[in-house]
Amino acid sequence: MTKEYRGWQWASHLILGLFSLACILPFVLLFMASITSPDVIVTQGYTFFPSSFSLAAYEYLLQNSKMIYHAYGITIITTVIGTIVSLLITSLLAYPLSRKDMPGGMILSFIVFFTLLFNGGLVPTYMIYTQMFDIKNTLFAQIVPWLLMNGFNVLLMRAFFMNSVPTPVIESASIDGAGEFTIYYRIVLQLSLPIMATIGLFQALAYWNDWNNGLVFITDSTLFNLQNVLNRIMSDIEFLTSNSNMGTGSIIKQLPSETFRMAIAVIGIVPVLIAYPFFQKYFIKGLTIGAVKG
Repeated sequence: MTKEYRGWQWASHLILGLFSLACILPFVLLFMASITSPDVIVTQGYTFFPSSFSLAAYEYLLQNSKMIYHAYGITIITTVIGTIVSLLITSLLAYPLSRKDMPGGMILSFIVFFTLLFNGGLVPTYMIYTQMFDIKNTLFAQIVPWLLMNGFNVLLMRAFFMNSVPTPVIESASIDGAGEFTIYYRIVLQLSLPIMATIGLFQALAYWNDWNNGLVFITDSTLFNLQNVLNRIMSDIEFLTSNSNMGTGSIIKQLPSETFRMAIAVIGIVPVLIAYPFFQKYFIKGLTIGAVKG
């Protein structure tokens, strides 16, 4: 190993270490801000080394722990079911669109692309889902609208199928008597783990962070997901703080509004940070599998 090679190796490690540090520090600052005294936040701002600590934000959250635990359950259910069904529907649509021998494939591809450019708007969408499909105040309201199938994901998966799944392999399987669903399940999906892992991760994050569907289609508080519950608690604190002249000002001023925002972010992010290392190896494995062995 030459000195020049070692120098480049140390330089690359240093650069990657700085990039990693730049990714970690915002989370550290977020956590430190959530345990900082509200008075210090107001006077000194956000800092890695606060002069005074306080768990008031988390204590306030513990007062609503039953509601938060229930919201966690709703979020986990919708994320798991939504991601699995979304991958199934997306791949079932993208695979036939990737086949050059499919009649009307170009027209259907254009229709999928058209949905990326235009949509019906909030009011027509709300009326269709609530009056025609009647999914208001159901778990389907947090799974189906805007999230179940994305045109961009369909086109992305279609392009992957066209470029990474060899046509001769499909033709050989068809000659051997394999049906379309057998080819799709045993060949196409087995060679498409990279795109399935990538889109699955994107979909899972979209479902976990979704708050808009709950805000629009859910009025039953027992069906709120984690984002909606935390947003509702934050709105209550802001309302009480803005109306502190109603006779309880001394109590309201003690509400940790600034640090509570940080605590909300920590509660929403930490489960994802904990779960990601366990799924990382499957994601990396999916990125490295896909070649056709000779």
